[in-house]
Amino acid sequence: MLLLSFAVVLLAAVLVSALAHRTILSTAALFLVAGFVLGEDTGGVLHLRADSPIVAQLAELALFAVLFTDGMRVGWADLRSAWRLPGRALGWGLPLTLLVTAVLAHYVAGLDWPEALLVGAILAPTDPVFAAALVGNDKVPARLRHLLNVESGVNDGLALPFVVVLLAVAAGSDDLHLGELATELVVGLLIGVLVPLLAIALERTRWFAASAAYAPLNGVAIGLLVLALGKATHGNLFLAAFAAGITVATFGPRERAAFEHFGENVAELLKLAALLVFGALISVEFLGEISWAGWVFAVLAIVVARPVALWISFLRSGLSLREQAAAMWFGPKGFASVVYGLLVLESGIAAADEVFHLVALTIVISILAHSSTDVVVARAFDDTRDTPQWHGVLHRLRSRRAANGRAGRANRTAGAAPTGGAPVGDATPAGPTPAGPASAGDAAAADGAPTGDAAPHGRPGTT
Repeated sequence: MLLLSFAVVLLAAVLVSALAHRTILSTAALFLVAGFVLGEDTGGVLHLRADSPIVAQLAELALFAVLFTDGMRVGWADLRSAWRLPGRALGWGLPLTLLVTAVLAHYVAGLDWPEALLVGAILAPTDPVFAAALVGNDKVPARLRHLLNVESGVNDGLALPFVVVLLAVAAGSDDLHLGELATELVVGLLIGVLVPLLAIALERTRWFAASAAYAPLNGVAIGLLVLALGKATHGNLFLAAFAAGITVATFGPRERAAFEHFGENVAELLKLAALLVFGALISVEFLGEISWAGWVFAVLAIVVARPVALWISFLRSGLSLREQAAAMWFGPKGFASVVYGLLVLESGIAAADEVFHLVALTIVISILAHSSTDVVVARAFDDTRDTPQWHGVLHRLRSRRAANGRAGRANRTAGAAPTGGAPVGDATPAGPTPAGPASAGDAAAADGAPTGDAAPHGRPGTT
């Protein structure tokens, strides 16, 4: 039933996609709500639980695909030349978001500090999926798009070590696995760089060449190799995916162009499928198990934690108020938080169920809020968008009236002669022009010399 449900909802999403592109209607929200309606505890169509293997696998695969395709929008040269703003968001914004969220989880939701910090680490990363209208819109300033894309691509991998360490602390373990975590980051980065480089180098040799039909599959092969090697070596999959995308964008522009549209469609399908599955985990009963304090925490985690953290991070950064407000708002929680929340649920710690409920509720609210406002905020940067037709007509009428007014004043000035004589060249004698001195005067006037001999008709000239 999962495949049939996905096909039906996908068709509905395609049919309303044009409307969704122009309004606050969101296809992401459509799949989330459809999953909620079809879930086991609501409609009874999809029989999925949080411990179902497909839930974690699909969320992980969707996030990997999104990070891989988003990485292709950035090159190493872009990172080197414009790292200042993403560096602020990652170096200051990520840990500050973690801390502010942890404070809210402790004082509002009532969690102990280890679990509160764990919730902060799970909800600190942002998801590029739900800010797509900003990142992919040319009307949005390039530095803001670059900031959101790099931040959301890197912080998923950077947050994982915090989650693992804090999960060990919450479980009371003395082994924090710091060495293993560092190895995972390094291995993931190496796989993400070396695999695309090798694949691109092989294609450019004289022994190999990709046909036009198979060229888009080169990116698929690179992505699958990175994913498989990352799983086999326990490297950081999210960092590997983003690094692989950046490497392809830097060293394989031809491969990037061939894969771009096809890869974005694949990532979109995986994202929508993961949203349908995640929505099936949510039910009225599930939401009813969360206290009012948990609801307050979820809202504050979205509207307070990131805005406060980024406001501090971007002090004296040079961002305009509009750009800063957009960056502060667009910190959507997504698949990385889903995957990390499922890790907590599988760990068996005492507060696992409570932590997962808070995380899931925050993600649901974030998806609904951010996926419904991305188009609105993106349009705010388009100064030429949707100008009413009457406004343009009114502007043209005002411009024409102003031009006519200036012409009328010029004509009145030209038609009024001073008492001591007319301005040069303003008068033309009535009747035929004599061939004598008047012609000489005309010639002088034509050369720019003052003549003073001409006067308006009916008034004698001065001597």
